[in-house]
Amino acid sequence: MIWDIGYVGLAVVLLILVVSALRILREYERGVIFMLGRFWNVKGPGLIVVIPGIQQMVRVDLRTVVMDVPSQDVISRDNVSVKVNAVVYFRVMDPERAIIQVENFFEATSQLAQTTLRAVLGKHELDEMLAERDKLNTDIQQSLDAQTDAWGIKVATVEIKHVDIDPSMVRAIAQQAEAERTRRAKVIHAEGELQAAEKLLQAAQMLSRQPEAMQLRYLQTLGAIAGDKSSTIVFPVPIDLLGPILGQGKKAGAPQ
Repeated sequence: MIWDIGYVGLAVVLLILVVSALRILREYERGVIFMLGRFWNVKGPGLIVVIPGIQQMVRVDLRTVVMDVPSQDVISRDNVSVKVNAVVYFRVMDPERAIIQVENFFEATSQLAQTTLRAVLGKHELDEMLAERDKLNTDIQQSLDAQTDAWGIKVATVEIKHVDIDPSMVRAIAQQAEAERTRRAKVIHAEGELQAAEKLLQAAQMLSRQPEAMQLRYLQTLGAIAGDKSSTIVFPVPIDLLGPILGQGKKAGAPQ
């Protein structure tokens, strides 16, 4: 009877050991196995066996991680202080390096993203931060991906979410934009005046070569003014316009 109880107890212990040795890893999980403290293998997904007391397993999630980068104080190249926050999308590509090369790859990536965000944006002016966000996203992503490659991590995308500016600086930017619009309006007006002057010069040169055209232009102007009865206008008539008319009158009054 005592032997039967011993066998039952041994069977229970063996069953517990077998159950504790079994691990189930999902499709997106991998298990980094250590044998007596030394790296042994990467297993998964599915059912794997880990020898209790001899082997240890660390689970690694291979799905894309969405990490929010806290708001950072950045001083732009033109000495403007702004607060910038971003979001980083990354995933573990090599579970072995992600566990062995760095203590906590998520925390390490977060800290590195913060410093990289300040370093990259500090090389650009405020106008570039506001107008060239796609280019800055690419620069930050490439810089961050190059540094995390040693940890077996791939940074897929970096997106700048907000660029917060001091209210006094917002007013200064509004004034600058208004001044820029005024400058463009004056430039456009000056260009229009220049084009009009060029066209008038061409017209004057053409009329000077054709006296008949000049006479017709005077007559058209007289007709336009004659329709306005609100005021009296003295319009100088050139002698060369009256010359032909006076000549015809003298011929008509001459004795036959």
